[in-house]
Amino acid sequence: MKFDEIDKRMRVFETAHDHRVMPGIFIVVRVDGRNFTRLTRETHRFEAPFDVRFRDYMIATLEHLMNCGFRVVYGYTQSDEISLLLHQDEETFGRKTRKLESILAGEASARFSLALGDVAVFDARVSQLPSLDLVVAYFRWRSQDAHRNALNGHCYWALRNQGRTAREATDSLLGLSVAAKNEFRFQVKHVNFNDVPRWQKAGVGLTWEDYDKAAVNPLTGETSTATRRRIHRHFDLPIEDEYSEFVRGVVVRSVSTVPEGQ
Repeated sequence: MKFDEIDKRMRVFETAHDHRVMPGIFIVVRVDGRNFTRLTRETHRFEAPFDVRFRDYMIATLEHLMNCGFRVVYGYTQSDEISLLLHQDEETFGRKTRKLESILAGEASARFSLALGDVAVFDARVSQLPSLDLVVAYFRWRSQDAHRNALNGHCYWALRNQGRTAREATDSLLGLSVAAKNEFRFQVKHVNFNDVPRWQKAGVGLTWEDYDKAAVNPLTGETSTATRRRIHRHFDLPIEDEYSEFVRGVVVRSVSTVPEGQ
């Protein structure tokens, strides 16, 4: 059998179930660390519940993903996860979900591994969101998850530092309300949870910003100003309704068209 014939015959098995995101639909890709609890607590022993070095590795990975060939409108990271909102008109790889997931998971794994100096693996999943309101809801959801994880983490490690076992610490927190956890942490650490750094409670967001850069014409020697783009890190993200409006504003400013009715 000639190559062209067998190539055509076999390609169908790779592409028969290719799924493409429909035009006009917002795409959010979330990448998550695989077995990161073991990686960060047992293998490399990052500081618990939060470690600035780990945070910076995640931000470096996020910045890499925003510069690796996709038009990323907004990037967000909390804990061991990253969420990427792609431009509404993104057409890279024909909007194939398998390409988006495999490439972004691979890029994240490679970049974080380089920062860590060890093998680290991410997986990825695509959310197809048909409205701007759902995009806002998605990032509001991840922000609330960050707040919940931060409160639980601070309480859990306060108990562990008192000598409780992992099971005892976990059992002690079961069924406690948010108010009770806040009060518990204050009694143990004498620090109000409101005073915990915002990046721990709300995550970190990355957006694009324009800036003016001085330039010189190499032929004439004349000076001029060129507009460039760079990534801006938001370590003090707002929360709740203010965060919803923040995300909405980022999308509206960055996306050329928004579907009717939004």
